[in-house]
Amino acid sequence: MSDLTFNKVAGAVLATGLAIFGLRELSSGVFSQEKVEKPGYAVEVAAETTGGEAAADVPPDWGTVLPKADVAAGEQVFAKCQSCHSLTANGTGPDLNGVVGRKPGSEAGYSYSPAMAAFAAKTPIWDYEHIYEFIKNPQAYIPGSKMTFVGLKKPEDRINIIAFLHTKGSTLPIPPPNPAAAAPAAAAAPAGNATAAAAGNATVPAAGNAQVAEAKAPAAK
Repeated sequence: MSDLTFNKVAGAVLATGLAIFGLRELSSGVFSQEKVEKPGYAVEVAAETTGGEAAADVPPDWGTVLPKADVAAGEQVFAKCQSCHSLTANGTGPDLNGVVGRKPGSEAGYSYSPAMAAFAAKTPIWDYEHIYEFIKNPQAYIPGSKMTFVGLKKPEDRINIIAFLHTKGSTLPIPPPNPAAAAPAAAAAPAGNATAAAAGNATVPAAGNAQVAEAKAPAAK
């Protein structure tokens, strides 16, 4: 290879290298990369909050709520349970016909978990309160239970489904209303309403009594 040919090849290689380097510097200047604050595809899942509902979610006065419960709505809620439960036979879960008032872990022919057997040993019957708390969060109420259902979070859904199940072979009577159970609800009424009511009740009788007293005063003379 002659010196002239070598110089041409070397010049071409050098020119190509310079062109590639120049293009890279130019592209980096045009398309600058900025560091993102958060990596891509980060999925944030907000926790479900219920505000002050959780604090107020205590078993109600059954003698008050059950007679007024929506049995038809309870039947619709029961549709969520039918993948495992029936009202005629055992399936993935035990038959629920007559479950209200029945001894836990006692449905014939069904194999219960050790956790449910331990619960049954200290619980006489499935009363309203036990069912209410269990279907709220089965795994939290009886850890190790076969029932992996996430639970019914709304108190009205639990009340309605209990009212529905009560119509299906229940042996547990509905108790009479308990007036004492309404006291906490009355105490939780907004202070503004209580103040207004107290002011109204105090003002009207006082004014009325004063006018009556003035009207009777001349007659007394």
